[in-house]
Parts: sequence; structure tokens; C-alpha cells
Amino acid sequence: MTGIRLVWLAVFGLVVCGISPAANWLILPLEERFPRPDKIESVDGIIVLGGAVDTVVTGGRGDTALTTSGERITITARLAEAVPDALVIHTGGKGVIIQSQATEAEGAARLFEDFGIAPGRIILEDASRNTWENAVLTKKLVEPRPGQTWLLVTSAYHMPRAMGVFEQAGWTGITAYPVDYRTRGLEDRGLGFSGASKGLRRFDLAFREWLGLLAYRITGRIPVLFPAAGE
Repeated sequence: MTGIRLVWLAVFGLVVCGISPAANWLILPLEERFPRPDKIESVDGIIVLGGAVDTVVTGGRGDTALTTSGERITITARLAEAVPDALVIHTGGKGVIIQSQATEAEGAARLFEDFGIAPGRIILEDASRNTWENAVLTKKLVEPRPGQTWLLVTSAYHMPRAMGVFEQAGWTGITAYPVDYRTRGLEDRGLGFSGASKGLRRFDLAFREWLGLLAYRITGRIPVLFPAAGE
């Protein structure tokens, strides 16, 4: 009897997390929290958070391999062309320790140069392992001054935590530039998924990000549980 109940519980979880709109309900508030600016004025630097480079494959193959968040890198290249005087700062080290593994900064630097960004504009922070270290170590490296302006580039679902962390770490003049959207917008609120795998991946992504917000709030790494623009 217990086995049958567990089977039905598993089926229920699959339907809710993989097929129903639950994944969209979780991720949409994250993606909609910080709107992308309509236009980009002159900025001092573009800060792109790690997560776009597969460090294991990059180290093994000797060429940059991107993750599903590769848009963080490609959109940064577009922004670098739009604001040619801005520094381009990539922050991200190694998430795991494997022999011959590359750092995210190494992989990103190769692509930035392929995109035609002058090496003198590129600053690499390659020791950070999480969002808090992204903010703290980059601040030490760049030493931002009052009155300077910075674009922060990361996945839209990750932007609330990233903006909260940078604020808590003492950054000022930060403008969110979300990329790597996983939904079409609010019109996805009532839609489920025709295949469970996509829904499960999106549910897992959003659930882990909400847990990250909670953990960062408990540890004092963000000022409020759900940071928003203007707070």
C-alpha cells in the first residue's frame, strides 16, 4: 500500500512540476523583477557574471564551451560595441575542482577577443565561486568610484539576487541588464508544458533560485528577501 501511495505521489509531482504552469509561476516573478533599460547611456563598465562557460569542457577541449546561459556572454559583446568606451568585466572562477578544468574567465576572455573587444578593455576576475564573491572580489579589483555607472549582466531569473548582493557589498551606480530569459513574459502564466522535461528543468532552476534568495537573506548577503528596482 505504501508503494502505491509513493507511485501516485511521484505522478502528482511530475504533473505539478513538469506539466502544469507551476514552473512558470515560480520563475516569472524573478524574470519580471528588474526590467531591461530601454536604452543604454554612457557607462563606465559592463559587469557580466559567470555561469555562461562550461569550465570542464572548456578545459578538456581547449576551446570555449557555453552553457545554456551563454547569452550572458553574447549580449555583453553587443553591449560592448554599443558603449565602446566601457570596460568589460567578467567575474567567475571555477564552480568545481577538476584537473585540467579552465576558469570561466579564461573561456570568456577568448570569446571577447574573438568578438573584437580590445584586450585593454577586458578585466577578468577568476577567483569567485558564487554571486557574493562575484560582487566582493570584483569591487576590490575594479575599485569603483562614486558617480560611476555600471551595467550588471546576468540571467533574468538570477537578477534579483545579483542586484541585492551588489548593493549589500557596497556597489553604487548599478543598472540591471537582464538576459537569458526562459519565458516569453506574463503571457506564459497560464501555460503548462507539452513535455515534462522542459517543465522540470524550469521548475528546478526557479526553485533553486528562490532557495538561494532565502539563504542569502538569512546570511545577510542581500538586504531584503526579494530585491527590486529602486530599493
